[in-house]
Amino acid sequence: MRLYIKYLSIHLKSQMEYRTSFLLMSVGQFFIPFMVFGSLYFMFQRFGELQGWSFFEVALCFAVIHLAFSLSECFARGFDSFSSLVAGGDFDRLLVRPRSTALQVLGSKFEFTRIGRLLQSVIVLVWSVSNLPQIWSLPKLLTLLLMIANGTIIFTGIFILAATFCFWTIQAIEVANVFTDGGREMAQYPLNIYEKWVTRFFTFVIPFGCVSYVPLMYVLDKREGSMFFPMVITFGGVLFLIPCLLIWRFGVRHYRSTGS
Repeated sequence: MRLYIKYLSIHLKSQMEYRTSFLLMSVGQFFIPFMVFGSLYFMFQRFGELQGWSFFEVALCFAVIHLAFSLSECFARGFDSFSSLVAGGDFDRLLVRPRSTALQVLGSKFEFTRIGRLLQSVIVLVWSVSNLPQIWSLPKLLTLLLMIANGTIIFTGIFILAATFCFWTIQAIEVANVFTDGGREMAQYPLNIYEKWVTRFFTFVIPFGCVSYVPLMYVLDKREGSMFFPMVITFGGVLFLIPCLLIWRFGVRHYRSTGS
């Protein structure tokens, strides 16, 4: 952790050297998802509800998934831009260092300008929670925090899988965006509005259902019963991350230098 914090400190200092650029990029990042949320707002203004879900309930789902994606983009950006390390031969240098390659790649790049997206997601989160009085209990607020952490881990796992393909393809494959950007757009709505096979795939294969559906049902009192299962299922992201790291290790063992 000391090494990771050192990486983080170095990148923060380098990005803050150009503060005006950092501020402008952060403001731009604030407005990028603004239009998406605007379309969500106007849709509910027109139709009132979405299969039994109110505006503030879906807004909560929106805030959780975008907050998780922004955190992952900020702190796991190294995997998202990993193809440049492979194509330039710089990954060879990481292999001779006495530290985990996953840790080094994780600390190779941070996008602190994502604070703009984080800020917008936090604003939407606070606004939606303040209009949903049933959430105001310690177990539900704790579940909400676990949902955000779980989503961050899931997006990080997808970035790791996409980076692993670079060992064979050199460049990142665009299909990975189906599960990162596409997954974010899909999971910002409750999963039960989609076809059953979509719900099952994004619950048992890529477990966005552990972020934006099952625990959300408990938090919003749409599911009766014990709080134990909804809180436990928020750890589904950890179960997803473990095979992602194993596949990463498999890719590292089969890596062949680009010869650069």
